[in-house]
Parts: sequence; structure tokens; C-alpha cells
Amino acid sequence: MEKAVGLSHLFMTVFLYCFANFMVVPAITDVTMAALCPGKDECSLAIYLTGAQQAIIGLGSVVVMPLVGNFSDTYGRKVMLTVPMTLSIFPLVILACSRTKYYFYAYYVLKTLIAMVSEGSVQFLALAYVADNVPESRRAAVFGIMSGFSSSSFVFGNLSTRFLSTSATFQVAAAMSVVALLYMRVFLPESAMSSSMCAAAESRETDCLLQKAPSKKWKLFKTLPSVDDTIFLLRTSPTFSKAAVVAFFINVSDVGLYASLMYYLKAQFHFNKDQFADLMIIAGIAGSVSQLIIMPILTPLMGEEKMLSLGLFFSCAHMILYSIAWAPWVPYAAAMISVVATFALPCLRSIASKQTGPSEQGKAQGCITGICSFANIVSPLAFSPLTALFLSDNAPFHFPGFSIMCSGLAAMIAFLQSIMIKPPPCPAKNCSNICSSSTAEPLV
Repeated sequence: MEKAVGLSHLFMTVFLYCFANFMVVPAITDVTMAALCPGKDECSLAIYLTGAQQAIIGLGSVVVMPLVGNFSDTYGRKVMLTVPMTLSIFPLVILACSRTKYYFYAYYVLKTLIAMVSEGSVQFLALAYVADNVPESRRAAVFGIMSGFSSSSFVFGNLSTRFLSTSATFQVAAAMSVVALLYMRVFLPESAMSSSMCAAAESRETDCLLQKAPSKKWKLFKTLPSVDDTIFLLRTSPTFSKAAVVAFFINVSDVGLYASLMYYLKAQFHFNKDQFADLMIIAGIAGSVSQLIIMPILTPLMGEEKMLSLGLFFSCAHMILYSIAWAPWVPYAAAMISVVATFALPCLRSIASKQTGPSEQGKAQGCITGICSFANIVSPLAFSPLTALFLSDNAPFHFPGFSIMCSGLAAMIAFLQSIMIKPPPCPAKNCSNICSSSTAEPLV
């Protein structure tokens, strides 16, 4: 019962935090364009600055995220959640005060620096918290439920933006960030993980790989042990290394899509804040229905590996549909494919989680997030110039959605790699125990 209460408070923490951060997404494109290129529907400077920001954030996160995961295994999930949730408040406060050119540049610099620590860390620490408290056999379903709460916050955040002015949007977002932090500190209990969990783990749980690693007299990164842990995980577990490759290409495609999509829609169909919000609400509702209702039903029947491949196939399909949009209604139709595309990430995280032991979940999730952050470096360097080129008058041929098409090809590579991930064999002596345990306790 205590675990169920802890997960309920975790889900609410994730909902409030994501609500605050998602509600500014539809407005930030208009704010950026107004600050840098007032009165224009196409702005190469805005595209390049957005790409540079993502690359710098990825460069910092690729080192910081595994380190945060390491610290969370040592000091606890709640302690480490406090840091990014506190820091993320300050950039929102700046734009809540003003959105003029110099305020925007102050926001841009501060957001870039803080996002090196906070970008993605709340999500992967929440996943590690779930892994501490949920058996392997039910982990994928609970990961999906948590992603469903995140998708629900996406819907409510964008719905709020639809009816708020730009200034009110950032003010409400800053206030909700504070509420999320206070809720987490007051209500969320510390995770049940401890340093002795490996010794007490049941036989069906995965071995603690890093504790079995041979001790080294000389380490490659003495001040960054998380890097050595990451290398060991990738070399020791073939499934984990395949999941890492899939995570890289998923993030390359996703970052490429969202770095290009809004500028593409603004240039092609003159979308504004309200239409961006409508589009995101459709995608969010589809994701919520998928992760809260469909995924918990299908995952036990199909397995995480098949669900991962299915999600990646439709992720590729919806990106390609965006890229060839011939009318303003086509992006809305493409957004509805998110009902299947959102299967991919929760299943991937569950597969990675099962490759390490109970006291190594922070390291495992931090490693995957660090690899995703490395994709944040590569993707903007490739897609920002492509987006700016094909939306300009100097494009080599007329295909405004070419960069989004390339994002779809990256998702296809992830799909092909995911096919190579095979489900682990289920030992006969443990199958009955796992099946019976899946109905022993409520998920939340």
C-alpha cells in the first residue's frame, strides 16, 4: 500500500512538472520569432539559435545525466529530483516578466545552462523511482502509465495555452513549477531503493552488473565514474547496447522533427500559437489514450520488444506524413498517429531497466538519457541547416518538409535496430511466479 501511495504522488509530481513546461511550448516559437525577426514568418536566425541551444544542452547533458543517475543511486531519487525541478523555475520567471529582445536573450542563456542539468532528468529519475518499487513483470505497464500522465499534462498544458495570452502563459507556467516542487517535497516519499538491494533481490531479478565489474587500479575517468559505468553496461549487455542504439536514433528523429516542425508549419501554412496548441492537444490526447488504456492491455500480450517495433514503425509513418503535408488539415491527421507511436519510449525504458539490478536503475536510466543527450548534439547540427535551407528561397529543390523526411528515415533506422532486440527466455521455474505476481498488487 505504501508503494502505491508513493507512485500516486510520483505521477502527480510528473503531471504538475510537465504541465508547467509543456504549456509554454506552443508560445515559445512566436516569442522567439517576435524577439528576433518581428513581423516575419520565416527566420533563419531563430532556427539556428534553436539548433545551437539543443546542441549545447546535449553536450552538457551527455556527461551530466549519467552522473545524476549515479548520485540518485547513492543519495536517493527525491533528493536529486529537487535540483532540476528548482532550477527549471528561473527561465520561466524571466519570460513571465517580459518577452522583449533582451529578456529573450537572458532567457536563452539561462535556459541553455540550466537545461544541461534539468533536461530529461526529472523523467528518468521518475522512471528509476518506478523501477525501485515495481517488479520487472509489471514495469513496462507502469512506465506506460507514467508516460500517460505526462501526455495528459501535455494536453492540459496546451489547452491552457489555447485560452491564455502569451504573458499569462509564462506567468502560470512559473507558478505551476513552484507548485510542482512544493508538492514533490511535501508528499513524495523517498524511494525504497537501498545499497543492499542486490543482496536481497530475488532470483528472478536481474543481476547487479556493475557490482560484478572487475575493479580497476586505473580508471579512464577518475572524476566521472559514471562514464566508466556507461561503457561497462554497453560492453556487458548486448540487449542494453541495442537499446542504446535505438534510443540514439529515436532521439535524433524526435529532436529533428520538433526542431523543424513548428518553423515548417509557420512558413507553409502560417500556423500560430493557437494552431500549434490545437495540434499538440490532438497528439497529447492520442498519447494519453494509448499509454493509459491501450498499452497496459497490449504489452502483456505482445511483449515490450514487439510493442517497441510497432511504435517506431508508426513514428516513422507520422513523420513522413508531416513532411509531405499538402493542406493545413494533414498535420492534424498525422498527429493522430501518435496513438501508436507513443508505445516506443516506455517500452525502450523498460527493456533497458531489466538489464540491470535493483540498485542500478539510476545508472541505467541515466545512461540511456545521456545517450539521448548525445543525439541532441548530432541532430541539430544536421537538421537545423537543412530546415533553414529548404524553407528559404535558395533551396536546391522544392521540398519544404525535406528535413522532417530525414527525421522519419532516422526513425526507420531505429525501427530496423529494434527488430534485433529479442525477448529474454523465461525460466520455467520462474514463469509461474512472475505471472502470478503480475496480479498480486495494484499498479497505483
